[in-house]
Amino acid sequence: MLIDRLPKEKVEKYTDLIQVACSLSKLFSDSDKPYIAYRLTENLFCECLGAENVSRADCSIDAKVGSVGVGIKTFVETGIKKAQPQKIAEFNKDSSSFFALSDEDLVKKVSELRNKRLEFTKRNYGVSSLIYHCITRDAGSVRITELNMDPIDTEKIRVLKSGENNTILFTDGNHRYRFYRSKSTLYMEFDLSRSVIDFGVSILEDPFDVLGEIAGMIPGRKKAVVRQFIMLPLFSVKKGIRYVPERSGLNQWNARGRRRSSDEVYIPIPAETHKKFPGFFPPRDKPFVLRLPDGGELSAKICQDNEKALMSNPNSALGEWILRRVLELPPGELITIETLEELGIDHVSIVKNDENDYSIDFTIFSEGELEIDKPAGVAGGSTIQTKLSG
Repeated sequence: MLIDRLPKEKVEKYTDLIQVACSLSKLFSDSDKPYIAYRLTENLFCECLGAENVSRADCSIDAKVGSVGVGIKTFVETGIKKAQPQKIAEFNKDSSSFFALSDEDLVKKVSELRNKRLEFTKRNYGVSSLIYHCITRDAGSVRITELNMDPIDTEKIRVLKSGENNTILFTDGNHRYRFYRSKSTLYMEFDLSRSVIDFGVSILEDPFDVLGEIAGMIPGRKKAVVRQFIMLPLFSVKKGIRYVPERSGLNQWNARGRRRSSDEVYIPIPAETHKKFPGFFPPRDKPFVLRLPDGGELSAKICQDNEKALMSNPNSALGEWILRRVLELPPGELITIETLEELGIDHVSIVKNDENDYSIDFTIFSEGELEIDKPAGVAGGSTIQTKLSG
């Protein structure tokens, strides 16, 4: 278990703060079962246990601890500890290809896509194993359970119940799954019978008094430190159809003209992005650090007329990371929109850490995730509050 290998004092701080958060449940809910927001559990896990927070990337994991990728889930217990279904994947972009499939073919297709996404997550973040970290709540108590985030064994899939009410129940002999056709979502039944930590919680009757006390303890107003980010699409749109151009962007190596490296790519920057976020990037051809999700970094710069391309220096380094290390494509194979949709990605997010230091990660565009100043169009952007400073 991962949590057994972490320093005891860090784990104690983590559980203490979960207890505190649960005690404030009546700020949000009248239930006798404690409430805690999933974003808070992600932040507490990373802050207390020294993990890297990758939850904004909208991938299979929310945090990274060394070589372990962690999917953090928090939910209320139902009483059936060995079979509590929770959503583990969505396939909305792929749903049109599912309609004509039989139940057996459908769950095999979904399982293959799920497994591809898990392998992509491992390569992208440089981790060797994946787990679920579940924080489950019941009246007066919280339990923490860790489970392996296993790939689905496609050779042992067996449909247990066909799609009555658009739901298919199946197993691979290791876990039981449910696929909901109408929403193209995959659920796994979590076995919560063997928790690693259990502790009691008390809910304050009047948490608003506590907020008032905290406000009185703050010596002065603190200002939020924010980091700006943008989202850059990895595709183009023509007549409402999404596609990846064959001779530009991620397929720049295939462009006509001069001889090019098979790893030469660039990430397009829409003109709308420069209008909405002037000065986000350094001036054209000025190098800056681009930090990768696996901890590596590249030297990057803005290139081409109208500053429309994000490239690396050398210009093959970005393609070597994207095409070879993350997507594992052989030289000469074009990236298509289907390539991206199978992995559940269609944008990269670029976070500005300071004037010459940026971070990149793959993501999928979701309007609900953009909280502030979301511009129109596919080139999204916002600001992220990171910490408070005096």
